[in-house]
Amino acid sequence: MKKQIVVIGLGQFGMSVAVALVFIGHDVLALDRNETEVQNIASRVTHAVQADATNEAILKDLGIGNVDVAVVGIGGRIESSVLVTILLKKIGVPYVIARASSELHGSILEKIGADKVVYPERDYGARVAEGITLTNVADYMSLTSVYGVAKLKAPSYFVGAKLSELGFGSKGKWEVAVLLLQRGQEVVVTPRGSEVIKADDVLIICGSHNHVEKLLVEAEKNKKEEEK
Repeated sequence: MKKQIVVIGLGQFGMSVAVALVFIGHDVLALDRNETEVQNIASRVTHAVQADATNEAILKDLGIGNVDVAVVGIGGRIESSVLVTILLKKIGVPYVIARASSELHGSILEKIGADKVVYPERDYGARVAEGITLTNVADYMSLTSVYGVAKLKAPSYFVGAKLSELGFGSKGKWEVAVLLLQRGQEVVVTPRGSEVIKADDVLIICGSHNHVEKLLVEAEKNKKEEEK
């Protein structure tokens, strides 16, 4: 389901999260007080605004209280991070994810009401490890410790087959969903199981790390058999 999400703080972490959320189909408002950061991301998100998120009146004027999720990407400025998190909960944002730069920072965020606290620097190594076996994927992004999104060029044995025949979908043998199908300049959003794969198609898939890996192992096995 498409969600309305605001990402506050457009450093490397905030920008990556905002772009990834748009990529998987959400509406994203990117917010930062630095004009350059806002300009850098403007063409890659739904909306981008230069504003001071520590000002409650500004948050209300922008309608932030109506979003489904807020991501506080402010890391180094602990005081600002804490204040923004407090204001977001005060104006009624139902789910706030806040970035912490240390265990103490995270503890404070939890106590003031953050629904989820993330530690990008601490977790980076684990995320790399999660995707390290996915060697056939052009791009892979972990969404949680269990699930990820991948960009995969269709192997030759996919060509001419329907997605349902290949085992995609929640009830398919892979339990991997196809979010998008890129076909040249055409993009098919949430393609039906009856969609037939063509040469050079690129699939944007989502599933657990284990299921994606099993799919890739099978694809590699078929590729080697074709080359014999």
